[in-house]
Amino acid sequence: MVTAQPLTDVETALAQRGPGRMVPGLGRIRELLDALGNPHRAFPSIHVAGTNGKTSTSRMIESLLRAHGLHTGRHTSPHLDSVTERIALDGEPITPAALRAVYVQVLPCVELLEGAVRNAAVRVPAPGGDTSKGDASTGDPGELVTYFEFVTALAFAAFADAPVDVAVVEVGLGGTWDATNVIDAGVAVITPIGLDHQAFLGDTVAAIAAEKAGIIADGSLVICAAQPVDAAASLLSKAVKAKATVAREGVEFGVGDRSLAVGGQQITLHGLGGTYPDIYLPLHGAHQAQNAAVALASVEAFFGAGTDKPLAAELVAQAFAQVSSPGRLERVCAAPAILVDAAHNPHGLRATLGAVAEAFNFRRLVVVLSIPADKDARGMLELLEPVAAHIIVTQNSSPRSMRAEELGELAVEVFDPARVEVAPRLDDALAAAARIAEEGEPGSGGVLVTGSVVTAADARRLLR
Repeated sequence: MVTAQPLTDVETALAQRGPGRMVPGLGRIRELLDALGNPHRAFPSIHVAGTNGKTSTSRMIESLLRAHGLHTGRHTSPHLDSVTERIALDGEPITPAALRAVYVQVLPCVELLEGAVRNAAVRVPAPGGDTSKGDASTGDPGELVTYFEFVTALAFAAFADAPVDVAVVEVGLGGTWDATNVIDAGVAVITPIGLDHQAFLGDTVAAIAAEKAGIIADGSLVICAAQPVDAAASLLSKAVKAKATVAREGVEFGVGDRSLAVGGQQITLHGLGGTYPDIYLPLHGAHQAQNAAVALASVEAFFGAGTDKPLAAELVAQAFAQVSSPGRLERVCAAPAILVDAAHNPHGLRATLGAVAEAFNFRRLVVVLSIPADKDARGMLELLEPVAAHIIVTQNSSPRSMRAEELGELAVEVFDPARVEVAPRLDDALAAAARIAEEGEPGSGGVLVTGSVVTAADARRLLR
């Protein structure tokens, strides 16, 4: 019985479905949730899509909701250390015992669905699409339930069992075909969009935005971060078709004053319902201030706030002061200063480097880099070249990681070869980076470990 086994066995069983396996379509998750009694319909949701900033924004939204006395569920991905991080209840990862219990609850329905497909003489036809979200097909339910679909079902079942007052649900990939897109959220949130996952989402920001716009339900409220022109056009086009109301950063809401503060920044936010000054945000960078503005507008929209109905300023300040975002420019070592960041595309890395330059007075920055093989390695290296005194390329624990030797060959095409070092083992790379950072005047050097969520997670485990 699964109930008698340690949580690692549950994680192993889930991992056997291939965390990186992506099968577009909503047929499997719809059938699975139907067998479970459609737990995702038991609570209202705020749905969060975008290229970068989704997890940080989701955590801020949840903190704001909790400050207002609501019981919350949060479904984000990927995780740093344990699958329990993907399912949070009232701001805390689900306990191993609770995850095991909900796994036991969901597993028979998964087995029933997959067994019926295997034993059918013909494939089970896919149920009709959800035209309100532009779903023209649901994919092939003959495929096994994917890792992400299974965990999404676990999250929804856990939220319904809790029960929660509201769930903050982060899209895994894209929007239209993402397993989370079975919900009809009253508030759809779109964080900044850039080029990423082009093999699945398209080669232009307009095409990618169109996929992410798939979360916009009929009559919903759309909270949209500042976007490239082409992305904004795609999003607004879908919003018009869905008769949704759109609030745009820089027009209906946004960031006002911003200054550095110890451990973060002090910001003024202009929300949908009013202005909120003197907000302490314990996260670095203009992009995190932007995420805060998006999060605030999202919660204002959820509560129906308008110009005559602002949120309580003290609750807003309290919520943001308590926010954390592990693995997002997180300082995990003091001497030398070592920062880990999950940036995995040029769009995200540009924001990270801006935050490093603003918040940390490093005279010499050493970068440890490991990225997935399908990412824009050259684009990231070209951003790093002007700011990194030295770069050490390595490999993380993911099978998708680009080989250190291959990344090193690309690095010497962009950097002076004397500034490049190849260290296939991450622990060796971290040791070398720390040594180089400590050369010269004490405290003048820092280390940035980046390239993917897995890179950040592996470094956190080794250093903490």
